[in-house]
Amino acid sequence: MPSLVIPETILDAMIEQARAAAPLEVCGILSGRDGRVLLAHAMVNADQSADHFSMEPKEQFAVAKKIRAAGHETLAIYHSHPSSPARPSEEDIRLAYTPDVVHVVLSLQDPTRPVVRGFYIRDAGVEPAPVEIVQGTPREGDDGYEH
Repeated sequence: MPSLVIPETILDAMIEQARAAAPLEVCGILSGRDGRVLLAHAMVNADQSADHFSMEPKEQFAVAKKIRAAGHETLAIYHSHPSSPARPSEEDIRLAYTPDVVHVVLSLQDPTRPVVRGFYIRDAGVEPAPVEIVQGTPREGDDGYEH
């Protein structure tokens, strides 16, 4: 199974997003090509909750259009767990409607040592998805992060 490759600049931006919103969960979409993340699309957690998230359909549609226009594909959906481990909760599993993408969970359980893990969630089953963090930026001069 190929790895989801996330440049460290994108991971750093995701961690910053999560820390800024804590104790609420944050969420977003990772897009790119061939398993390599090129853009992180920060989304609004419509639920404004510490233990679950949902994305606004209108915002999701706008991001999907941007992804297609850039010639990218949706690679992952990410969200944070401000005070629990980097694994899908029962609710995350129940509400996972996109089986063909990696579900990335970013834990701030220890805020000084964020943990990121990926999972495939299909038919209520969960299996690990390899995530590789690489140095550098997705493209020269671009931090790869949309706010």
